Amino acid sequence: MPALPNQESTPGAQRIPNGAGWAAVLAAGIGCAALGLCVDLAEGSRFLFDKLNFYSPVGNLSGKTILGVVVWLSAWAILHARWKSRDLAAPGKIAVLTLILLALALLATFPLFFGLFAVA
Repeated sequence: MPALPNQESTPGAQRIPNGAGWAAVLAAGIGCAALGLCVDLAEGSRFLFDKLNFYSPVGNLSGKTILGVVVWLSAWAILHARWKSRDLAAPGKIAVLTLILLALALLATFPLFFGLFAVA
C-alpha cells in the first residue's frame, strides 16, 4: 500500500480542523474529573451520599456515574460546538490539561484519598 502524502507538504492541500477531536479529548478529562469530584462529595456529605442513590441495587454509585456521564456529554457538546471548525494551534496545552484532569480523577477515586472525607 503506498504511503499517503503529508498534508502539510502537499501543495494546495487544505488542513482538516482538529478542534472536534481535541474537544472530545478534553471532555473526557472533564468527565473523569467530575466523577472523581462526585465520589469525594458523596463521601464527605451524608446528604449527597443518600441523594446520589438513583437505583437502590447499585447504591450511590449510580448517581455518581450518571452525573459524571452527564458532565462529560455536556462538556463534549459545548466544546464540539465551539471548536468543530477550528484548527487548534497548540493542542499540547489541551493534552496536558487533560492529563492533569485524569490524574486528579484517579487521585479523587483512590480509597485512601476519599476516605479522608468519609462521614462516619
